[in-house]
Amino acid sequence: MLAKSHSLTIDCVAYDLEDSVAPDQKQHAREALGSFLSSLKHDRPKGIGEIAVRVNATDTKHIEDDLRAVVDTPGLNTIVLPKVQTAADIHFVTDAIRHLRQNHSPLSIIALIETAKGLINLNEISAASSLISGLAFAAEDFCHDLSITRTPSLTELLFARSAIVTAARAHEIPSAIDLVTTSFRGEDGTRHLELECTDGKRLGFNGKQLIHPSQTEVAQRVFSPSQEELLWAVKVMIGNAKALAGQGRGAWTLDGKMIDVPVVKRAEAVVAKAEACGMDVQALRDTWKDLQPQ
Repeated sequence: MLAKSHSLTIDCVAYDLEDSVAPDQKQHAREALGSFLSSLKHDRPKGIGEIAVRVNATDTKHIEDDLRAVVDTPGLNTIVLPKVQTAADIHFVTDAIRHLRQNHSPLSIIALIETAKGLINLNEISAASSLISGLAFAAEDFCHDLSITRTPSLTELLFARSAIVTAARAHEIPSAIDLVTTSFRGEDGTRHLELECTDGKRLGFNGKQLIHPSQTEVAQRVFSPSQEELLWAVKVMIGNAKALAGQGRGAWTLDGKMIDVPVVKRAEAVVAKAEACGMDVQALRDTWKDLQPQ
């Protein structure tokens, strides 16, 4: 099962030591995963950007053994910490990383927000460590904690999801990662996944948790800029450069809509994401190089 992940092309693969491993299999899973991660020193998958491990929560008896098993392996990039409720949870793992990680590149932490207490303490959690690279929303546990009935519209989770995105931006945490879509089989599953990805992107999330390789194509497509979004952004940047250079204008018009500094910043972010996704931005720049601001 571990070896199968080598063939994936994806931003991050997270190997699980928490919910998917029965209590009496924890030690076996640690040993197998530790050995696998150590082997990646000389055989790292080319299509995987980041390798993570979801450990057990800090209030369990498993956390210390989990961290000892994986933190000092050369193949690891990130610890995914579930059920984060206070800054103390982050401090515990940060201290463990600094103590156990010896001669390899630094690790980052993705904090999973799964409870009412975690949501209320988001500000303190987000500021707890410079190692935090992402906040992720775990909807199923959150719904259980608050006795929420999850519906296809996700309206009942709007406050929590928006709070997570806001905290990530306020604390300059790079990744805000949306909830899992539990249905993934057949046309209905694919359609539901695309709707949830689109909704998450609209709320400001820049990634999504996936539970099956079949979900990858849809998530990557939706969270990448569309050709329409990229065309708009390139035109804004070309027009803005000319408006500033030729006329010193900070506000101008494109296709009947006002363009000012906040809009330009949004366009710059779209172009940067498109370049990170390997999209051909230069071709659009060449096509629209003669565009003039209105």
